[in-house]
Amino acid sequence: MTDETPESLIPYDEIVQEALRDVVGRVLGEVERSGGLPGAHHFYISFRTRMPGVEIPKHLLERFPEEMTIVIQHRFWDLKVGQDAFSVGLSFGGVPASLRVPFAAVTDFVDPAVDFSLKFQANAADPVHETHDQAENDAPTAADDDGSNVVSVDFTRKK
Repeated sequence: MTDETPESLIPYDEIVQEALRDVVGRVLGEVERSGGLPGAHHFYISFRTRMPGVEIPKHLLERFPEEMTIVIQHRFWDLKVGQDAFSVGLSFGGVPASLRVPFAAVTDFVDPAVDFSLKFQANAADPVHETHDQAENDAPTAADDDGSNVVSVDFTRKK
């Protein structure tokens, strides 16, 4: 008998990753249905910008050629969640933009209000995570009266 684990013919890792990405879809779907974020919840979502199906403005793709992180908090609109992707309107440098992100492109999902995070494994064909600037969604203006700001997140913290 050998101590080696036999190679699985069932792709367990892929199945688990799909199930975890479904969590992201369900959470965003709840926000879409309710019309806003409950309580202090807010999300940092990182995704690969060059994955098939990702649609972001050219100037953002040039600035974030591999991966970017967006913040879903106070200043977002038109959140639409489908079976395989979500779309959302955000503002970058005062310029509104619409983004479409397939769940397969998502690499990190964090809700710092409750210390919840999911980190998705990269497939062999996927690029390695690179250090990058935060997306810097526009912070609320004085007219928003909520006093919130976009903050940077350290994804190296343990889950």
